[in-house]
Amino acid sequence: MEDPLVAKVTAHPKYQQLKARRTSLGWWLTLAGMVAYYGFILLVAFDKPLLAQKIGGGVTTLGMPLGVAVIVFTIIITWVYIRRANSEYDSLTEQIVKGVVK
Repeated sequence: MEDPLVAKVTAHPKYQQLKARRTSLGWWLTLAGMVAYYGFILLVAFDKPLLAQKIGGGVTTLGMPLGVAVIVFTIIITWVYIRRANSEYDSLTEQIVKGVVK
């Protein structure tokens, strides 16, 4: 048996819009994260000499900044989602609540 409030929320057009936008962004960010992470892992597995190249005159290899870049990239895509959630998704959620509570 479904709660009438749940039925009202799921039938609300703004909820459908919120759900579609959030799902779409989630999949795109997931794909971007997987490409970055698995791309790095594939480089580790199949092109170790590339990652072992030294940068400049020091002891740092190309693999170190690329590994850090993967970590920084995941932080950036998390920030993108949070920013979008705080600006767009929160306002849509507020509109849904106002529309359903009437």
